[in-house]
Amino acid sequence: MIRPAALVIAVAFLCASPLLAQRPSDPALLVPQQAPELDMKPVADAFSVPAGVTMGAPASVTFLPNRHLLVLSRGQQAFFEFDERGTYVRSFGDRLFTRAHGVRLDRDGNIWATDVGAHTVMKFSPQGELLLTLGTKGEAGEWNEAAGSRHFNQPNDIAVAANGDLFVVQGHTPGGGDPRVLKFDRTGKFIATWGGHGKEPGKFEVAHGIAIDRQGQLWVTDRENQRIQIFKQDGTFVREIHYAGLPCAIDIGSQYIYMVNGFAAQLLRLDLDGKVLAAMGKPGKGPGEFGEAHMLAVDPAGDVYVADSVNGTMQKFIRASATR
Repeated sequence: MIRPAALVIAVAFLCASPLLAQRPSDPALLVPQQAPELDMKPVADAFSVPAGVTMGAPASVTFLPNRHLLVLSRGQQAFFEFDERGTYVRSFGDRLFTRAHGVRLDRDGNIWATDVGAHTVMKFSPQGELLLTLGTKGEAGEWNEAAGSRHFNQPNDIAVAANGDLFVVQGHTPGGGDPRVLKFDRTGKFIATWGGHGKEPGKFEVAHGIAIDRQGQLWVTDRENQRIQIFKQDGTFVREIHYAGLPCAIDIGSQYIYMVNGFAAQLLRLDLDGKVLAAMGKPGKGPGEFGEAHMLAVDPAGDVYVADSVNGTMQKFIRASATR
């Protein structure tokens, strides 16, 4: 397979401690997905930050309504905004997170973010004001309304439905963390939950990422089980798709789905049924290489942004034929 020419990574960020990264001990989980080479290339110097501004390792990434990029980082300042040219706009969220993990926006432009270390999900206004905290900070446990227990156990990622309902996937540690999906309404009122440990349909090893397709179905990356599980919003299991590597997160577009493959160090393109079309990447610290391809976002032009939580880098990928 022919690989696209390598370019310099956009900008180096302050890395989070690699001791927090849960690299699997089973070598079978690190075998990459075989596929034709993805026709994309990394962009040199895609981002810039002012002198004296330090950004922690990127955990996740999404887009604001103005098409600016919002990065959730594992530094003192949690959120970093960049404009369409990659120029730094602002940062906020000082010392609010223990270990930042996932970020999404709702239709009103509010920012929802998970703290996998503090076991909380937080909602921020578009201006960065903390509006709501779900869960009990610093306490892992069960969400059981009847017992008065309102705890997450390692919340990883979030998806927001068209009606504002919120879906949280949790359970970051293989063999622990109570992996499941929890559903809330737009105000944070608990509705339902499903999941638990296992390999059968509807169970998880690590429920790491979640996205909603155009039919309103939930796609959950069940990382160490090497699959995506698809559900209706009431928790009804629809089907599963298996992959090599460690499916971490997906972005579902109108033409393609893009997926990052964790410590297998890949960016993949899928069709809308989840079939693998192409892949690129390998372990390393160079352009187009990953320590952990952790989370991603895709802009309207089809450019892909990948947060690498181990190398502490944010990479932008464009079509190999593009001159931008």
